[in-house]
Amino acid sequence: MSQAPTGIHPSARIHDSAIVDSGAIIGANVEIGPWTLIGADVEIGEGSVIHSHAVVKGPTILGRNNEIFQFASVGEDCQDKKYAGEPTRLVVGDNNVFREGCTIHRGTVQDESLTRIGSDNLFMAYAHVGHDCVIGSGCIFANNASVAGHVHVGDGAILSGMTGVHQFCHIGAYSMCGGGAIIFKDVPAFVLAAGSPAKANGMNFEGMKRRGYSKPLLQRLRKAYKAVYREGLTLEVALQQLQAIEDPEPELLLFIDSLKRSTRGIVR
Repeated sequence: MSQAPTGIHPSARIHDSAIVDSGAIIGANVEIGPWTLIGADVEIGEGSVIHSHAVVKGPTILGRNNEIFQFASVGEDCQDKKYAGEPTRLVVGDNNVFREGCTIHRGTVQDESLTRIGSDNLFMAYAHVGHDCVIGSGCIFANNASVAGHVHVGDGAILSGMTGVHQFCHIGAYSMCGGGAIIFKDVPAFVLAAGSPAKANGMNFEGMKRRGYSKPLLQRLRKAYKAVYREGLTLEVALQQLQAIEDPEPELLLFIDSLKRSTRGIVR
């Protein structure tokens, strides 16, 4: 095991069988398990735990208190055929959990050379995050949920098991994709999408209730959803109605903004 004295904090606990590149930076109280590989240009923040048989390659920055389980591959080269070895990056926030067999790929120069993941996310077993994705905070990727390259996922979104998301799609904040959903278009904030191909099936009201949204706010969001999905209006006309609402709550603005930002069209 090759270690750079200035790159590994004295309090880090690294198993003798782990392979840690001399160019890696290992923070305080980090644990690295047996038969784990930490590559060059990898920075692992304080309190993180890397379990046995995991692979972390760089350039990658992991924030504090992240946990990576066995056989996960974090920061690997992407699967884009245009990728030619350019020095792209993965940047991960704090308090994320990557369960067994997760695959998280760095970006490409065709985008911003960066895959970015926020904080407090749970990636269950065999979840996949493709190149150039931007994942918010507080998201849940259930088992085998996969997002292709250039996908953006908003805060608090839930991708149920076996969800597949086409490249360049946007998954709105606090939305939910049902089990086995195949997403070809954008999912607006708060919307529940299910099926193959996925269609809108109302709003994630159960999730909103758990977050303490008031009844008047739920009613406003329900009315906004009906304007888009139930009244036979074009998206342009529905947006005009929504933007005319006086004193809209931040949550309503979030829903409206997710509609305005859609470039692939929204699930219907």
